[in-house]
Amino acid sequence: MDLGLKGKVALVTAASKGMGKASALAFATEGARVAMCARSESDLKTAADEIRTATRAEVLPVVADVTKKQDVEALVRRVTASLGAPDILVANAGGPARGFFEEMSDEQWQQAFELSLLSVVRLVRAVLPGMQAKKWGRVLTIQSVSVKQPLPDLLLSNAIRPGTHGFMKTLALRYGKDNVTFNTVCPGRILTDRLLGGLKASGLSREQYVTQLGADIPMGRVGTPEEFANVIAFLASERASYVTGTAIQVDGGLVRGLL
Repeated sequence: MDLGLKGKVALVTAASKGMGKASALAFATEGARVAMCARSESDLKTAADEIRTATRAEVLPVVADVTKKQDVEALVRRVTASLGAPDILVANAGGPARGFFEEMSDEQWQQAFELSLLSVVRLVRAVLPGMQAKKWGRVLTIQSVSVKQPLPDLLLSNAIRPGTHGFMKTLALRYGKDNVTFNTVCPGRILTDRLLGGLKASGLSREQYVTQLGADIPMGRVGTPEEFANVIAFLASERASYVTGTAIQVDGGLVRGLL
């Protein structure tokens, strides 16, 4: 199936590793012109070089911290000057700190807000006018299944990520007339560095740890970044032109709720 992404400009944030990198690769494979950002210059350059070599696509790496307003504005200016105004935005960032209510300071709450919500607000603010002018755009944010189902010891994620989806849903209601779609993509247990964060404390081998994490998933395993990125590519494509305002989990059936 031709996804209609050839020549589109896709901006993916937090793209040096994991789901962000896999999403950037998926776009490049489909013939899009891809801008990638991350905070670590060395990791970002390595990822961009890998994708460029694998796909021969045009790939632009830009160092930026999406929690900083000036970085977001400079990022979008650079992408627009080099590749053109973004047609596709994948707003991605690392997750908030783990922990329970009694452990969380005001500073941690503020950091979580800036990371998971305000960064998306600023990115959308920067790219939306260009999409409206073209009468075509795809805005995606990578959040978590905590949008659908609260997760143990992830208070900050449980509290703030649903608000980000509320923001996306509200934009979908307003800007559908401009042919711009807004969707929240909710990964479950995907094999990334963040998922493996508890490996050392578990005392298990990597294989044992990953097997344990997949035991209560109906598919019987954790997902791969590539499987997640396939959904991102579809939702960003011409083929998903009538999908907007949704929160779609990519979780192997982990979420038990009906909605």
